[in-house]
Amino acid sequence: MNDYRAPHWLPGGHAQTIYAALNRPPMPAYTRERWDTPDGDFVDLDWAGPREAQNTLLLFHGLEGGSGSHYARAIVAQAAQAGWRCAVAHFRGCSGEPNRLARAYHSGDAEEIDWIVRRVHAASAAQASRSGLPPPRLHLAAVSLGGNATLKWLGERGGEAAGLVHRAAAISAPFDLAAAGRVLERGFNMVYTRMFLATMKRAAAAKLARFPGIFDARAMQAARTLYEFDNAVTAPLHGFRDTDDYWSRASSWPLLAGIRVPTLVLNARNDPFMPAQSLERARGASSDVILEFPEQGGHVGFPSGLLPGGRHWLAARLMEFYTS
Repeated sequence: MNDYRAPHWLPGGHAQTIYAALNRPPMPAYTRERWDTPDGDFVDLDWAGPREAQNTLLLFHGLEGGSGSHYARAIVAQAAQAGWRCAVAHFRGCSGEPNRLARAYHSGDAEEIDWIVRRVHAASAAQASRSGLPPPRLHLAAVSLGGNATLKWLGERGGEAAGLVHRAAAISAPFDLAAAGRVLERGFNMVYTRMFLATMKRAAAAKLARFPGIFDARAMQAARTLYEFDNAVTAPLHGFRDTDDYWSRASSWPLLAGIRVPTLVLNARNDPFMPAQSLERARGASSDVILEFPEQGGHVGFPSGLLPGGRHWLAARLMEFYTS
């Protein structure tokens, strides 16, 4: 199961990435819940699956993603079908409504991961207690940007995280942010960059209208790369000196040695968002980390089946890992 093979009809990292993003499974039957953050903001969680379950799955999405992203739909559907309680935690401003504060979200926000994990853990245990059941096991699925932030949290918290989380998986996480940022400035990858910048600039402009002067509007509008956007917006909003400072301090690879939760790190070597040579930075991870770097798969792609529209390998692989 863990030996991924791309289907013959879909060769190459770009095709595997784009096909998966465009072919989304049906939307799960979510119920939304809003939680106030410790600093006076809010995040929205979309829940699915039975309330009383022996396992809870908490998913953190990628850049500009959410509960409607193709990977969230597939993973939640498979876990809920297995009788698991599932939650997709939206980062601030990603649930379809602007957040209250000037800050937004970023790839190294381990503090945000921390309080959400703790609250989901406590809420799941309380629900089980009311039903006379033992506390459910909490599993994490963290994708791309959310994967890097979650790996950072796991590495920083070490054994403390092991008291909260049974197993975790990071999918297509850019744990070397500088390498990922540079590769997204090259060739066809600029298609992805322009797509991200289009939505990020709209959100930034709306935020600037509510909080005048929080960053340089001209620099934001002139940004043509994620490096330039992070320099103009992400870094100043979140206490970083500049993009280099942000990418250095937020990258999770130096912290992988501190992980004490059984964790799957799954990255395809042909991921357009992460150069294959940078995956070697993960080799210093702790013995609790399983590194899976298949040759194919793209960025959060991993399509499968003899014909288009077949089974979802990624969701099946995660469930296999969680239950092994």
